[in-house]
Amino acid sequence: MSRLRTGPNLDDPDGFYEELLSLHEGRSKDESDAINARLVLILANHVGDRQILREAFRAAASPTGGGGGRGEAPD
Repeated sequence: MSRLRTGPNLDDPDGFYEELLSLHEGRSKDESDAINARLVLILANHVGDRQILREAFRAAASPTGGGGGRGEAPD
């Protein structure tokens, strides 16, 4: 079974962060919230594995994001 990756996994994390910020630039809070909701649903559909998504829910609910950067699923 696959495991949720919580450790670094982006080739260019700073570039990704800049793109994410620019996506929201000049938009209202409501527009940004709607974009975030659509983005979550698009990426969840791409992942497609309910167990991985449940692990992601737990990681997102954790104050540290789960996994502690070890590249493994949260406990």
